[in-house]
Amino acid sequence: MKVVVFGGTAGIGRAVAQQLAARGDRVCLLGRNEADLAKSVADLTARHPAQAPATSAICDLEKPETFASALDAADRALDGFEAVVVTAAMFATQDALEMDVELTRRLTTANYANTVTFCEHARKRLLARGGGWLTVVSSVAGDRGRKPVAIYGSSKAGLSTYLEALDHKFREQNLWVLCVKPGFAKTGMTAGINPPPFAGEPQQVARDIVRAMDAKKPLIYTPGIWRLVMLVIRHLPRLIMRKIGF
Repeated sequence: MKVVVFGGTAGIGRAVAQQLAARGDRVCLLGRNEADLAKSVADLTARHPAQAPATSAICDLEKPETFASALDAADRALDGFEAVVVTAAMFATQDALEMDVELTRRLTTANYANTVTFCEHARKRLLARGGGWLTVVSSVAGDRGRKPVAIYGSSKAGLSTYLEALDHKFREQNLWVLCVKPGFAKTGMTAGINPPPFAGEPQQVARDIVRAMDAKKPLIYTPGIWRLVMLVIRHLPRLIMRKIGF
């Protein structure tokens, strides 16, 4: 498979790229930092010297004007890609967002409007060549309005709804849309935050993502225990939700 990984220089994205390269898939990494891209490409190439070397292109989630050119570069590097994985996102704590309206604007724009815009660029290209895989990391934070992630969670709720609709609309055209809902994952994005129970490691989450892509699933929770956790949370009465801090 020939795969574009947007956000492939860190955390879950890097782990997904490593999983794909390890099984022989060709990978093009998209990210906003040229030095990080070069380092990640060198790492993948060193790990798998017998395979076609990984490639990269600049793409910044806060700069939609970079999306089309990045996908053009990926198309050239891979001679046409079949799958796009999006792990790029912004995160900030609820306290930080409540103190900074501009940060709120940036985060909600990046995580919803800009992510949807990037996915639309990718969707059109994939459908034009007969279909393919569009995999996007959302979050369990979007499953319910919760105090600690009110703003971040709302951005992911919108993204999850969009991805579900894409699956309903385009599956018959062989576009396999996968919405990934990780629980708390131990990545650089969440550094400094005490991990809750059932926190996931990037490599574990990446394995779940690749397996779900192979199975053409529309939705996964990872680690799997989060499906049960969020099933309970989604059915709690508002009166209880107001009283608890989760």
